[in-house]
Amino acid sequence: MKTIKITPRGYCHGVVNAINTISNLDILSTKKPIYILGMVIHNKQIVESLNHLDLITLHDDSKTRLELLDEIDSGTVIFTAHGVSPQVYKKAIDKGLDIIDTTCKDVITSQNTIKNFITNGYSVIFIGKHTHPESEAAIGINSNVHIVETIEDIKNLSINNNLVALTNQTTMSIFDIYYLSEEAKKHYPNIVIIEEICNSTRIRQEALLKQDSSIDHCFVVGDKLSNNSAKLVQVSIKEANINSSLIESVEGIDIEKLKTYQKVSVTSGASTPTKVTKEVISFLEQFDKNNPKTHINKSKLNSRNLLTKKALPR
Repeated sequence: MKTIKITPRGYCHGVVNAINTISNLDILSTKKPIYILGMVIHNKQIVESLNHLDLITLHDDSKTRLELLDEIDSGTVIFTAHGVSPQVYKKAIDKGLDIIDTTCKDVITSQNTIKNFITNGYSVIFIGKHTHPESEAAIGINSNVHIVETIEDIKNLSINNNLVALTNQTTMSIFDIYYLSEEAKKHYPNIVIIEEICNSTRIRQEALLKQDSSIDHCFVVGDKLSNNSAKLVQVSIKEANINSSLIESVEGIDIEKLKTYQKVSVTSGASTPTKVTKEVISFLEQFDKNNPKTHINKSKLNSRNLLTKKALPR
């Protein structure tokens, strides 16, 4: 199978920092038990791998980070790369917990931008996924932060403030941000727009636009909970006009559909382990629709051999 490897792939710097920090903890000297507040990154395979290091991941889609803290009475809490609200930070301190903060520096920059505008009397429109932890942290900064995800969300806003700023979740689609920003301008002509897409997200999306039109299908390797991975699929389909699908591993490849393709491309989300993407690429490169022996897409990776001691970028 002709396989085009789109670059960049592998972890972004924020994910590298989070996983390296956690996987290289001095377990003997860290106050126990050790909890991770939410999924450290949106990748179930990595979460399972960390659980083998005697780390306890607290994840519940129905609970906020603030509510998850109620399940911790002692020990150490790790804040994930997505960041937390000021209330979460204060609550952890009040509970006497040791804190390890792995918040991505791009998220910190975004949060500081919001705080500065709020301090200067602005209301802030934040483009983000309603259920995403980064959005949760943003809205927790101040009641004058308003989360929007769709055009309809913007139309339904009623901000009675002449000072309005707009910023965004760092893993959104650059195209969604443009469309939503243009809509916001119609309702708030004097709006100040500060785009906070992280560079890793931006260049991955831009790389998809350079795909050859002869490509039959683009495989995006990433967890279904990963927003940046889902946005890559969206960009490939809507902006590059190349059909695409999200697969969590080599086992997510539909063999019958693959037989109908002549040329495919592969990219990955910023929280996808390099080993997983490499396994997908290796399988596709050796695939021959006429040779059933090349159709076995069983992964050799598991939670014990996936995580290396150093999660270095590739």
